[in-house]
Amino acid sequence: MAHGLEDLSAREIVRRITAGGLSSAAVVEHFIARISAVNGKLNAVTVELFDSARKTAAGVDNAVERGEKLLPLAGLPVTIKECFDLAGTASTFGLPSRRDVIEDTDDPYVAALRAAGAIPIAKTNVPQLLIYTEADNPLYGRTNNPWDLQRSCGGSSGGEAALIGALASPLGLGNDIGGSLRIPAAFCGICSIRPTAGRTPDRCAHGLPVGQRGIVSQVGPMARHVEDLVMALRVLDRVRDPLIDPGPELGDPAGIDLTRLRFATITDDGEFPAAPAVQRAVAEAAQMLAAAGAWQVAWRPPPLTRASDLLFACLSADRGQAFKRMLRGNRRDRHMRRLLLSASIPPWLHGIMASALEGVGQRRSAAVLRRLSSGSAEDYWRTVEAMIDFRRELLRSLEQADDGPIDLILCPGYPLPAVCHGASILMPMPGAYAPLANVSGFPAGIVPVTRVRPGEESDRPPSRDMVDRIARETEHDSAGLPVAVQVIARPWRDHVALAAMAKIEAEARKQPEYPRRPPL
Repeated sequence: MAHGLEDLSAREIVRRITAGGLSSAAVVEHFIARISAVNGKLNAVTVELFDSARKTAAGVDNAVERGEKLLPLAGLPVTIKECFDLAGTASTFGLPSRRDVIEDTDDPYVAALRAAGAIPIAKTNVPQLLIYTEADNPLYGRTNNPWDLQRSCGGSSGGEAALIGALASPLGLGNDIGGSLRIPAAFCGICSIRPTAGRTPDRCAHGLPVGQRGIVSQVGPMARHVEDLVMALRVLDRVRDPLIDPGPELGDPAGIDLTRLRFATITDDGEFPAAPAVQRAVAEAAQMLAAAGAWQVAWRPPPLTRASDLLFACLSADRGQAFKRMLRGNRRDRHMRRLLLSASIPPWLHGIMASALEGVGQRRSAAVLRRLSSGSAEDYWRTVEAMIDFRRELLRSLEQADDGPIDLILCPGYPLPAVCHGASILMPMPGAYAPLANVSGFPAGIVPVTRVRPGEESDRPPSRDMVDRIARETEHDSAGLPVAVQVIARPWRDHVALAAMAKIEAEARKQPEYPRRPPL
């Protein structure tokens, strides 16, 4: 087994394999051994691909010995989120009925990674139908957070984040329609990016309907180093058909002059203020960018809670009918049971029940209920139109800031550290921090900055509201958990976000509180 690989970036691993200083076989064996050591506690892996990975790695090493020209990801082991088709395996989405449906072709993004020389070594766990921010389903069970096994790894790319966070994978493939790349990355202390809407459109067909085009899921990489996101995104970006999804190729983050950038910060979206450690992380990231010459400026955004309103309205447009169809003959996860119960409430009852919930102090649950769609096509069209208006207003607010156009927004990816298992049932998406990127279509990345300090866990006041109580419980005893910052850029300026993330990462890694190694 090769030692010290957990300290190397995926890019450096590839460089050493290509140079002949490190064998792909040794790298693959290292990560297989690490998966075997930690997965009993994490339960992150759904399919092991160890034998095929060993054979492919041997082929790469033979090519190195022959002096052949190597591919950009030559010999690098990668892990794949369970929902992506990978030939010879099932893509179940947590549905027992799909356990024996074996795919004979690769998803285009999986194929792109393979064509670039990457070696899949495992597939990783997800929520049932990818719809909750917690990796748990009736087929594969629950995945745990490597920093605290009693806490969630997030979702829906939760298995990926847990495995990468546990130093058991150098690079992973996930997707994001409502925070599914960013929330798990924040919970597990790793990096990820949801690209600009249209750069990496998702083709996974057993979660939210692909035909829903108001918010389109995007495929993105997950890793422990920002430079690895850049390397992987260059490969994934080439999958897009520019005739269908036009847009510029990924720019070069190294070419960005940080001294020419303006940025704004958010730690309170007007609905769900961030925990103290999360607020500190945003402030520290802002100081890091400012020290590099970027300008922090004031920003008057449109009401950000509209992003949450629009996300819930858009994704509930069919009132759960697609989920009910796909769940036929399957045991329903407890998250799905609650979701479908809410979806079955007649639209005319939404206001009445929301008022009743508010009357007993459950204002946050009432707000979610009010956000659900009526299920009519006309309401869906109106939601999409409202989303277009929101995007324009958001761009206009950035362009017309008093101190000049704003290039970046620094904010939480999630307003709390990793939540306890089961919290996502009542607290599916607190605040507009993650929905802001999905509704706007802007590129958004996550970079870890620090960990929760003892004594700064919570300043949230006591409340009768169950969601607020869950938030307080989440913050309680959270010292030591990773805390990340979300970096949002303008459309098609993914490289600008990545440049800022790289600078924040470089400075954060100098600090003793940077989340390097989980206690696993």
